[in-house]
Amino acid sequence: MKVLVTGADGFIGSHLTEMLLEQGYQVRALSYYNSFNDWGWLEELKHPNLEVLTGDVRDPHFCKLITKDVETVFHLAALIAIPYSYIAPDSYVDTNVKGTLNICQAAKENGVKRVLVTSTSEVYGTAQYVPIDEKHPKQPQSPYSATKIGADAIAMSFYNAFGLPVVIVRPFNTYGPRQSARAIIPTIITQIANGKKEIKLGDLTPTRDFNFVKDTCKGFIELSKCDAAIGQEVNVCSNCEISMRDTMKLIARMMNSDVKFVEDAQRLRPKNSEVFRLLGDNSKIKSLTGYTPSYSLEAGLRETIEWIIDNKNLNKYKSDIYNV
Repeated sequence: MKVLVTGADGFIGSHLTEMLLEQGYQVRALSYYNSFNDWGWLEELKHPNLEVLTGDVRDPHFCKLITKDVETVFHLAALIAIPYSYIAPDSYVDTNVKGTLNICQAAKENGVKRVLVTSTSEVYGTAQYVPIDEKHPKQPQSPYSATKIGADAIAMSFYNAFGLPVVIVRPFNTYGPRQSARAIIPTIITQIANGKKEIKLGDLTPTRDFNFVKDTCKGFIELSKCDAAIGQEVNVCSNCEISMRDTMKLIARMMNSDVKFVEDAQRLRPKNSEVFRLLGDNSKIKSLTGYTPSYSLEAGLRETIEWIIDNKNLNKYKSDIYNV
């Protein structure tokens, strides 16, 4: 099967591309165009069934071109950093909402058999009840989450209006090798690995439902093969929660560190924007596909720590600055 992965040069996208190749798919991978011809995390990935293209999902004509002759589209291309969405919300509308519209329109015109649109647990906002199932109200607590709610709605409108075979895949907090330092787990690991005795973080009271990246990718692939998932919004989560503070303590213990926490004001979200609790319900994906996570938090953190502390990877991180 020939598939398209948008956002293939990013954190989750590169892992998904690898997994698809390992399972025998032919993968057309979209990397965001830049004048350096840099393919992000695809740079070192060589495979006879991999075709790398550079471009931008904000261009509808380009989207029509790249969706030709593919059976399934995994649409991951997006702007995802919440702090940057406070600074540049218009660019999030262009990339996340209009980009999804362009992919759906192109897929419709080219007769694509399945379109998996990547959502986020951020669309739920702070939990009104737990565990959070797919019926939980949407709460746009940041410009980022608002654009993802909009993107999901655009995609579902194409299912309802045109019969486009759409699946909304809603990962909860994914972590693992290659994740950027804007996220809590690599921020903690990189600061400890660089010998910091005091590490700068934001609010440590919120809880998150962490999922190792290989489990998230497995969820994508299982849903892509499930006809019953068409027209559905589906959580990919672990059914477990842990606070940011306990996450820091766990990582510090695993790295044999007695590091202390210092609150950094610039890392705090605006009061009404912070999502204070996320705990997902994965019963829907289990009933649809039989999916269960393979990694415990400790096992996933172990792989993540081992990857990040390798000097060739650690040197890619700027642990002395706040990554917006």
